[in-house]
Amino acid sequence: MSEAPAQALARLVGETLFAHDVASNDTMGMVLLACEPGRAVMRMVVKELHLNGHQICHGGFIFTLADSTFAFACNSHNKNAVAAGCSIDFLKPGKLGDVLTCEGIEQTLNGRHGIYDMKVTNQSGEVIAMFRGKSAQIPGTVIPE
Repeated sequence: MSEAPAQALARLVGETLFAHDVASNDTMGMVLLACEPGRAVMRMVVKELHLNGHQICHGGFIFTLADSTFAFACNSHNKNAVAAGCSIDFLKPGKLGDVLTCEGIEQTLNGRHGIYDMKVTNQSGEVIAMFRGKSAQIPGTVIPE
């Protein structure tokens, strides 16, 4: 059975964006696990360079994981989209060696604006953070139409 057109396009959008995403890929060491219409999943291992003075994962790195996942989810329809606003709640610390996974899911897409929820969990399934982002579509597409 072949992949549905929307699914195939979202996967291609994710692969294309990730190939050019120096921040997520090279700097942060994230891995894109899935990019589907309105959904994305990314993973990151907490390394020493991610630790703050309390020896827990710096909130900015957890935010970056959620923000990157948000970017892939809101661009998955092949309409260029950027963050218009977001918020995050930190619920548990990330620790050295933790494998953090973020799943982002589109809650609504109305015209040029969307709302997306990201859930960051550790390898035990514990929720580390919840992030909500509002996207705004801008001119253009990731994959030429």
